[in-house]
Amino acid sequence: MLYWRGSELISEWSYDAITDSHSRIPRPSLASRRACIGTSCILKSPESENCDRGLEDMTAPTTNRILGLAGTLWNDGDLGSTHPQCLDFKPPFQPREPLVFCKEYAKFGCCDLEKDEQISQNFYVIMDHFDYSGYVTCAKYIRNVLCQECSPYAAHLYDAEDANTPMRELPGLCGDYCTEFWQQCRYTVSLLTDNNATAGIEENRDRFCDFLELKDREYCYPNVLSNDKLNANLGDVRADTEGCLQLCLMEVANGLRNPVAMVHADDGTHRFFVAEQLGYVWTYLANGSRVDRPFLNLTRAVLTSPWAGDERGFLCMALHPRFKEVRKAYVYYSVSVKKEEKIRISEFTLSTDDMNQLDHSSERTILEVVEPASNHNGGQLLFGHDGYLYIFIGDGGRAGDPFGKFGNSQNKSTLLGKVLRLDVDHNSDVDPYSIPSDNPFVGEKDSLPEVYAYGVRNMWRCSIDRGDPVTGQGRGRLFCGDVGQNKFEEVDLIVKGGNYGWRAKEGFSCYDNKLCYNSSLDDVLPIFAYPHKLGKSVTGGYIYRGCQMPNLNGLYIFGDFMSGRLMSLKENSNRGDWEYKEICMGKSQTCRFPKLINSYYKYIISFAEDEAGELYFLATGAPSATARAGVIYKIIDPSRRAPPGKCIVKPTPVSIKGKLIHFHPKEEFVIDKKPTTTAAPTTTPKATTGFPNPPATVDPNRRPTNTTRKNSARPTRTRATVKPVKATVRPAKATVKPPTGTTTAYTISRTRAVTARPGHDSKPSSSYIGPTVTPKPRTPAATGSRRPSQPTPPAADRPTPPTAVRTSPVGVSTDQPHSTPRPVFWTASPKSTSRTQRPDFTSSKAEDISLKGKGHKTDATTENRVNKKGRGSKHGKRRRRKHRTGSVRLISAELLSDRGRVEIFIRGEWGTVCDDLFNSKAAAVVCRQLGFPVALRVAKRAELGGGNGSILLDDVECEGTERTLLECKRAKVGQHNCAHDEDVGVVCGHHHDEDEY
Repeated sequence: MLYWRGSELISEWSYDAITDSHSRIPRPSLASRRACIGTSCILKSPESENCDRGLEDMTAPTTNRILGLAGTLWNDGDLGSTHPQCLDFKPPFQPREPLVFCKEYAKFGCCDLEKDEQISQNFYVIMDHFDYSGYVTCAKYIRNVLCQECSPYAAHLYDAEDANTPMRELPGLCGDYCTEFWQQCRYTVSLLTDNNATAGIEENRDRFCDFLELKDREYCYPNVLSNDKLNANLGDVRADTEGCLQLCLMEVANGLRNPVAMVHADDGTHRFFVAEQLGYVWTYLANGSRVDRPFLNLTRAVLTSPWAGDERGFLCMALHPRFKEVRKAYVYYSVSVKKEEKIRISEFTLSTDDMNQLDHSSERTILEVVEPASNHNGGQLLFGHDGYLYIFIGDGGRAGDPFGKFGNSQNKSTLLGKVLRLDVDHNSDVDPYSIPSDNPFVGEKDSLPEVYAYGVRNMWRCSIDRGDPVTGQGRGRLFCGDVGQNKFEEVDLIVKGGNYGWRAKEGFSCYDNKLCYNSSLDDVLPIFAYPHKLGKSVTGGYIYRGCQMPNLNGLYIFGDFMSGRLMSLKENSNRGDWEYKEICMGKSQTCRFPKLINSYYKYIISFAEDEAGELYFLATGAPSATARAGVIYKIIDPSRRAPPGKCIVKPTPVSIKGKLIHFHPKEEFVIDKKPTTTAAPTTTPKATTGFPNPPATVDPNRRPTNTTRKNSARPTRTRATVKPVKATVRPAKATVKPPTGTTTAYTISRTRAVTARPGHDSKPSSSYIGPTVTPKPRTPAATGSRRPSQPTPPAADRPTPPTAVRTSPVGVSTDQPHSTPRPVFWTASPKSTSRTQRPDFTSSKAEDISLKGKGHKTDATTENRVNKKGRGSKHGKRRRRKHRTGSVRLISAELLSDRGRVEIFIRGEWGTVCDDLFNSKAAAVVCRQLGFPVALRVAKRAELGGGNGSILLDDVECEGTERTLLECKRAKVGQHNCAHDEDVGVVCGHHHDEDEY
């Protein structure tokens, strides 16, 4: 039997000789070792009452830094280029259950209890080959290396922040720690990786640490644990030095014409319905696909125009809170009746034939209100938790509410400038609604019974608070943004019978001094108001109560249509006020996650909440009802996510009539953006998983010669052959000369039995294969720092009120986030194509004609082909027999064998693979199938050519060990959410440093 002793390999005979004089110490049992790992010591056994106190600090450095983290909402201060990220390219999280093994990451990290148990099992399999002395000496190093998969900075430690580049086999260590590891346990590294070349570097400290060291001294282990800058408020919402919260976005829908509202049915389908100002309402499924037939088409009735800033049109829709049973929808839109402009609130019933379409013939008018002017139309409908319909109507238009003695808003005998509350469930054929008995002005002289609150100017976008998901606190509160006159915008909390002050007051300030100082005013003050230097048209938002972003719980997020600002309010229950924080787009590094962007179009029209409580906002680059410049964005907190498995959504099936139009994002993802500047070279090269020196050919059967080093001695040794067994691996006996020099005495069986690469299950190997030719290092594309900075765009003055000309997306394409007053909102992010830069602002005549007519035809070029065979290659029987299911090929115009578009053979046909989630591990599977040992690069966005047949695979996530792509985690064959302009390609090779061109 061979064992580890210190950093040396010794025989069983030597081990017996060492332990005879000390009544040989037995190897500790698995139970006794598990009882001690993760606490203040490593080992407990009957023969060893006390653990080695030198190991007490095994978890202490991390525990002291990580376990004490506070869960505050935001962190003021510049955190530089910090980027907590897990190996699955997602933010860290707090596990639902405490970790047992890597317990220093129990409060915040990248492992749940299941992953923690896998790491624990891997550790004990490795340590089963150690004797007691070796266990005590090396256990802490092996444990610390394995547990870095759970670190909130795991992606950086493994060089995995870029999904398109190879990942390190082991986490990056700091130089001092690597030297210590090499001196104590250097021959154990081959147990942690399946890289055969590791045996060839164990003799040389420089080559050993070139393999393990991470040159970034801030992020390398263990420095990353003791860096106060990195760990201050780790996991909280990021804020820059000016206090601006850094969030990211995900594009959800695009090509919309002034999207004014987005609602969900709360029926388990997780559909959402998006209304355009023109009068179309579209159905979107949970996967982002849109039904080609409109849910509602009122374009012939709706009064609007293509003029920029026209406030008339289809303004809102609300679905009945029991839509699944009641099947009714309510809409709010502008009409012209005999040249008189009106607001109309109507009721529609769901079609009996199509669950994604309203019955257009079922319209029933609930209410009509004459509008004396074309502006201040209000435009909000929603159902409260009491089941009543709330209607928010503007003051009638013009400036200063000039109607009557006190204006419409203070006059309770008119419906203008009011919040109304109606009961639409208890009605009759004559009366389309009834009055709730507890409405505040029922029976009051000269007051309309529909009025619930008054004194509002032009409330635009209101929402109901779902309440804290645990305590229910705040449930049912009604928030509204009320657009101001010429000084202030305000956010109000609506209460029954409340007078919100207009036209006496604008925000906290007096507007009409005579009315303002009237002692009978008794108005309800806003919870927040801001001056016009920050924005000139508030867009009310929502209190976040979703599951996916726990940091945002209780945060009211809203915006401004004119300035493009995103803002937030957080209630301080102790003081009874609300704290304001601006929201800016995160730095490029902060938003460097799959599918995230950090820019948006300026004109924020509305906010929305999906069935699960996640938040969105609707914006456009051209505020015209006919411009196809509207986009829907999902708000993402990149600092922390919910633990895996907590927020699983399983939509109920939706019956589709017609076709589905799949969503294709147009904005460039942050993770795909290329640096616009070259980083300054440094004297320290970037750490890679290869070796910096030219490869050397190593004889696997060579007999090393004795050399003496300070503090460590290497024994003369020979490789031992190992006989495979079913359950455990035991190497055959071999005789090795006793070592010379001073070193720690311990033993370990020298068998490469474990692979400890992140994301891989550890499987014992039946034999040890000696090192072969060492792979060449991967040549970096450019020397310099890990995060090349990008230039900060110049500031620009704020524009005048909107025109028909589309602005660039709001946000940052650089590493410098915006903060108040943030005058660079209109700086365009760099785009890779003109299509992204310039969306089509004009309506498709063919589409409009088909939608307005009786038939709903679609252009053949946009036909949905999900689950349909395309026009790909069709082979005869002989050809099909030559290909097995799962076979791959690379197609390129140059007919090159080592690069091209990836195509896979399934069900008798060749088809393409989408680039969503496809990374270097998946590329390695493809290249290995084709006989290439190395995947040099992943080519996305059809860089190596797009196909014209079927799209067979999407969302492919591989571990790198699979035989074919069909063994990887993926969507079902034929199910996809992409087009051929997203076909993935790969470049294969034989060495990491060969020229891919």
